[in-house]
Amino acid sequence: MNKNYYAVIMAGGVGSRFWPVSTQKFPKQFHDMLGKGDSLLQKTFKRLAKLIPQENILIATNKKYKELVLSQLDGVTEQQLLLEPAMRNTAPCILYAALKIKQKNSDAVMIVAPSDHWIDNEEEFIKNIQTSFDECAKKDMLMTLGIQPTYPNTGYGYIEFEKADVEIKKVNQFTEKPDLQTATQFFESGNYVWNAGIFIWSVKSIITAFEKYLPEMNTLFCQGAHAFNTDFEDDFIEDNYANAENISIDYGIMQNATNIYTLPVDFGWNDLGTWSSLYEKLDKDKNNNAIVNANTIFKDASNNMVSTSKNKHVVIQGLDDFIIVEKEDVLLICPKKNEQEIKQIVAEVKKKFGDDLI
Repeated sequence: MNKNYYAVIMAGGVGSRFWPVSTQKFPKQFHDMLGKGDSLLQKTFKRLAKLIPQENILIATNKKYKELVLSQLDGVTEQQLLLEPAMRNTAPCILYAALKIKQKNSDAVMIVAPSDHWIDNEEEFIKNIQTSFDECAKKDMLMTLGIQPTYPNTGYGYIEFEKADVEIKKVNQFTEKPDLQTATQFFESGNYVWNAGIFIWSVKSIITAFEKYLPEMNTLFCQGAHAFNTDFEDDFIEDNYANAENISIDYGIMQNATNIYTLPVDFGWNDLGTWSSLYEKLDKDKNNNAIVNANTIFKDASNNMVSTSKNKHVVIQGLDDFIIVEKEDVLLICPKKNEQEIKQIVAEVKKKFGDDLI
């Protein structure tokens, strides 16, 4: 394996749209959401380890999830954890990782990937990463993988690229979640891809971009350069991380830089952002009911998403297109069409029942 290859897995989110399974104490990336035997984090780590040395895979997460990460990833050391003492979006974390990696290996190329996405064709994914690493090792470019859209989805950001007969496309612009009419135009135009939030670059290129576009943040973290990869790193991060600007890598760097490129890809991607997106990836019975863990009887019921603790016996009659989720002492029953309201439901649960259930 190439010792210049590094990865940063972003594993700090709460995943509140997957409540009640995903909670602040135990977020979705640490769950086996599809009932396949591995948590989403474990699946992501194993996928990246097919190309990248395991010791070069860093995990960025909130410091309160330190023990969860170590318990799920055998062989990972504390030195591979980037423990965030405060939530500051993706830009500070990526700069922290890049500076830490550069100090170890100034020739490094790195991928930044979410911990909670699903990828069907892992062989194709690894091939795409290899292509991206090869280019980024040679050129000063910031790359993102662009998912070939299969329909005009309004829940994803879009990337417009220049139409040219080359594999890696120059990016014109990023667009946040569009309305249906705009999404349809994007889909039909043929030169738009979904933004999956998977980035590849050399550490030199991304640090140069931070110097140019987020200089205050760069100065803040460079003050701790002497501490990275030493026993004093945690102290520096604890004292300084919360002072970083709260901004995403998309807004801070990708929408400003001019050397942005995308590789359009098709490896069966799903961001597993909602119960409905999980439903899409699961096997269904003859009435299109999807089940995780439960032992079920369906009577006049179809198109339902059912997730329970192991071996829970569930009988459902007369429901169509519902989400039914049980976890310990919580039961959620919600029409699929209202799943975007789950975040508000969580807020109401907190108000009425307190923090323990969320």
